Order: sequence, then C-alpha cells, then structure tokens
Amino acid sequence: MRSSVEADSPGAAWLTVSAGLVAGSVIGWFVPAALWDWQPELAWQQPWRWWTAAFVHWSPLHAAANLGAALLVMLFGQVARVPMRVAGAWLLAWPLTHLGLLAAPGLLHYGGLSGVLHAGVAAVIVFLVLRAPGRRRRIALALGTGLLFKLGFEAPWGAPLRQAPGWDIAVVPLAHATGTLAGALCALALLIRRPAAPSPPPAPRR
Repeated sequence: MRSSVEADSPGAAWLTVSAGLVAGSVIGWFVPAALWDWQPELAWQQPWRWWTAAFVHWSPLHAAANLGAALLVMLFGQVARVPMRVAGAWLLAWPLTHLGLLAAPGLLHYGGLSGVLHAGVAAVIVFLVLRAPGRRRRIALALGTGLLFKLGFEAPWGAPLRQAPGWDIAVVPLAHATGTLAGALCALALLIRRPAAPSPPPAPRR
C-alpha cells in the first residue's frame, strides 16, 4: 500500500513552477537587466521586479550554474512527490525572497535564481519533515541541518556582495537566507493546518 504522502504527491504543480523559472531565465537573458533586476528604490513603483529579478543573470557562468541548480531542485521536488500546496508555497516565497533584500540597503541591484531556488529546497524539506514517514523524514532533517550550516558558513549578515572563488560575479548570500526563510515559512503556513490524510480503513472480513 502506498503511503498517504506518496498518494497525495503527484508533483505536477512543482514541475510547472520549475519550468516557469527555467523558461523565464532563458527569456531574461535577452531582456536588459535594468528592466527586470531587483532595485530597492524601484521595488514599490515597479513591483514586477519582485518576480523578474530571478530571471536576470550577469554572466554566462551565472546563468548556466543557476539553470543547472534549477533542474536539480525540479528533480528534488519530483522525487519527493510534493503536492500542490508545496508548489504554492514556493510561488508565495518567490517575491518574498526579494522583498527580504530590503534588509541590505547597500544592495542596489540583484538578479539570479539562487534565492528562489533556496526557497524551493526549504519548502520541500519542510514538507518532508511534516509529512514523510520515518526514513524520509530523517533524510529531510539531515538536509535541513546541512542547509542551515551552509547559510551560517556564508554569513549572510555580513557585506551584501561577496566575491567568491570560481565566480566571475559577486554573490549575495543574503538572498540564500531570505529565500530559505521565505520558503520554510510559506510551506509551514500552507501545510501546518492540513493534517496528513488518514489511512483507509481495512476492508471488512468475510
């Protein structure tokens, strides 16, 4: 018998959101960054930037790395067979990830998928911790612990822009933290009130 987690987890909505991020990033490569990137002084006058900032990439290496990571996050959600509510949490966390960048007033421009991808990973981890059976839950807890260690190592409370080895652009660790927080909180908000579906009663004996 399949568990309730598996029975209610087709993953189609997750695939749709993932494909939207990939398609938007491809289109964004041909759009001037100044029209779509996150700029805090334009956040309220041009609110589309809360979404389109994820589609802006500053170099071919940046774009290739983020698109590869997007495919991995897509696969993560598919393997976890997340339900529509988790995909909905990811969608809600998408603009909130960029809104959180207002905490760094010195960050004048931001673009890239990494913050939103962290939100997606966090949403899947919360789903597995809340709903998955024993072994899958333990794996999710280990992944969540690893993610927290990664964020701590990146020290998002420091300077907003960092030059990391191997990158031809400056990275923004704060976006990873705001994405993780937004994804986790949105997943909790959408999942916590919905108990896992009870197992069907055994068939009567004859």
